[in-house]
Order: sequence, then structure tokens, then C-alpha cells
Amino acid sequence: MPAQQIASNLAYINWTVLTGLAVGAYAVAMLARWRTSATTGFVRFTIVCALVFGALAWLSDGALPATLGDSPVVANPAFDLPRRVALAAFVAIGALDLVVLRGRPASRYAGLAALASGLVVLVFGALSWGSGSTIGLLLQLAVLAASIGGVFAAMILGHWYLVTPKLPEAPLVLVSRLLVGVIAFQVVLFGVFIATGAGPADDAPFAALTGSWAFFVWMRLIIGLIFPLIVSYAAVATARTRSMESATGLLYINVGTIAAGTILAAGLYFGAGLLV
Repeated sequence: MPAQQIASNLAYINWTVLTGLAVGAYAVAMLARWRTSATTGFVRFTIVCALVFGALAWLSDGALPATLGDSPVVANPAFDLPRRVALAAFVAIGALDLVVLRGRPASRYAGLAALASGLVVLVFGALSWGSGSTIGLLLQLAVLAASIGGVFAAMILGHWYLVTPKLPEAPLVLVSRLLVGVIAFQVVLFGVFIATGAGPADDAPFAALTGSWAFFVWMRLIIGLIFPLIVSYAAVATARTRSMESATGLLYINVGTIAAGTILAAGLYFGAGLLV
């Protein structure tokens, strides 16, 4: 049964969500730090959250099962150690930047190094579980990280306006617009994946829309992509008018729907070998 197959690979789904939150939120924090007028408090708090997620991802990585049961995805153990080392480096370098460097000139390079380590984690993840679809899985992991980490950081930023009312709206508008772009790209990527039957399952084009996994595929599209895209656009519009409470509320909704979409995407890949 599809639901049982997804449930049997919850450890890999958990890894995807935690790693996506870590890398995506850290990337938004660095963007806010270098390119916007967001407060230092927001940046530091978001980095702390990202590093906590990264540490949890590292712990979960060490507990991943060696095989994925009846899934067409075959794990390649050759990349387990490099993946875990990259995760550890992400957390360690990020913590060094946060605790020791604290805004010194070298801090910029440490931030870039931590972010690069996070991206390397995604590369090794794709190499570990790509099963002939390495590039597709890498794209999927990258956009999942950008969406779930981005919406989490955007929600935190929305809260910051409640205690810093004089903060310009530009940072939240920028992050929300980027979120709209990421989700729109996910919709396009979904169409490409479905139209080509991408993934280790090697299905015929559009077969995923009508097969035994169709319910979860449609849920991924409607709840995990279309609805968040509409809500993200509304968040941009409300942020531009400085209706920050409304924008934050919309981003709260998006945290739930994008998290659900991420879980569905990871479950469909690790359970059925479907890229969606």
C-alpha cells in the first residue's frame, strides 16, 4: 500500500525536512545579513534555528536505515560518511561564525563556508539516493530546502516587525517575493518531472497522475504547491502595504502547507521513486 510504503521510509523523510530547514533558513539569514536592513537579532536567531535543525539532521543521518525496503530507490553507502562530515561542517562553521567571529571581517567568509557546506550536503544526498536520477534529486532537494527553509525564515522575520515597528518593509517583501519565485519554479519542475516520468520508478509520462500513488501526487500539487503559491503572493501584497500582522499570519499558514508538501515530495520519492 502507498501509505505503508511512505511510512516505512519516515527516517529519510525526516532527514529531508530537517536538512531543508537548516540549509534554507541559513541561506535566507545570510541574504538578510548581507543584502537587507533586517536586524542583527533576526539574523542571529534564524542562524541559531538553522544550526539546531542542522544538528538534528546530523543525528538523524546516523540513524538512517541501510536500505529503503521495497522502494525503487537504492542507497549508495559510499557517500554516507562525506554527507555526515558535510553536515557536521555546516553546524561547526556556522557556530564558529555565530559565537566566535560575531561580525568580524572573517565572519563573512565563515558564513559563505557554512552555506557551501550545506549545499555540499544536498549534493551528497543526491549522490547517495539518486539511483540514476541524481540531477533530478539534487534539484528537488535544493528547491525543497529553499521553500521550507525560506518560509520558516520569512515567518520569523514577520514576527520581528511586531517588536521592531520601524523596520522597513523591504526585507520581508524581498524574502516573500523570493518565496513566490521558488514555489513557482517548483510548479514548473513538477510539470517537467510528471511529463518525463522522472525518478527511479521510471514511470511513463503522466502515469503518476493516475496510478496507485495519484492521490498523494495530486495532494503534493494542490496543497503543497498551488495553495502556498497563492498565499505567498498574498503575503507579498500585504507586506507591501505594511500589514505585517496579516503577512505574518499568511506565512504561518504557508509554513504548514509547505511542510506538508515537503513531506509528500520526500515520501513520494523515497517510497515510490517519484520525483514530483
